[in-house]
Amino acid sequence: MQTEESDKTWNFDTNTLNLDTLASQYHAKLQQVVEIHTLIKDIHPGLYTMFPIALVENNQFYIFDISPSQQRYIPILQIPTPMPIPAGVRAAFPLECYNNRPACVVTGEVFDTLEGYVTIFHEFIHCYQWQMCESDLKQTLEVARVAQAENNFMWELNYPFPYSASGFIEGYTLFLDALTVNTPDAVSEYRASAKAVLQKCDYEYMIWQEWKEGFARFIENQIRNQLQLEENHNGKHLPFDRVVFYEGGAEFIRFLDQRQPDLVQNIKNLFHQMMAF
Repeated sequence: MQTEESDKTWNFDTNTLNLDTLASQYHAKLQQVVEIHTLIKDIHPGLYTMFPIALVENNQFYIFDISPSQQRYIPILQIPTPMPIPAGVRAAFPLECYNNRPACVVTGEVFDTLEGYVTIFHEFIHCYQWQMCESDLKQTLEVARVAQAENNFMWELNYPFPYSASGFIEGYTLFLDALTVNTPDAVSEYRASAKAVLQKCDYEYMIWQEWKEGFARFIENQIRNQLQLEENHNGKHLPFDRVVFYEGGAEFIRFLDQRQPDLVQNIKNLFHQMMAF
């Protein structure tokens, strides 16, 4: 592990930059994360903490973490990635090489636009979810327990949800419409209609994605409003795929927040409320 005072770097091949060189190249861009954080940190407790950022280049992790003063990112560790990671990655997961701390994992072009910085904070929300309660909540879900038993670590991405089933399309489309016009009775009715055509694991998967990705988008759109950017509403149009739950979850959480303003302050309670609705 590298500290502010250490000058140790790791070199694995001639095409790989050492950590200090990369840190110099990205210093100003990482500092911009800190500066934007000061503008948006009061939106939700999930934004109080800045998490590690793992830049990926040439199948290397270049890990940066916030300094004790919270005023800048400092280089920590350079290590080969445990698997090939594609260009354009935008993800959050615990890093085994860094004491299993949750980190935002990105490639360098994320810093090219203000929207890219918003994406970093979206991933920070996932880090917050993992830190607070994600593992405990997964254990309550049959869909997660089955995937774990099958060693399917990618189930959140590849679960065979029946997106093209006519009953689901009809019910969820009407649910989205009811959220748009903010009609409580219709929200309840069409939520029930969508649930009625789903198997238990399908329903659990829907709730999980609505909570996990929907909450991150809910906060993302508040950040976008703070930074005077257009809100993100991708995913609401046919054909449906997993991203429909980003949009449906965000709007459902917005609906619940309007009626129970304290609910989103406790994301574990939020999950249970969404499950029971």
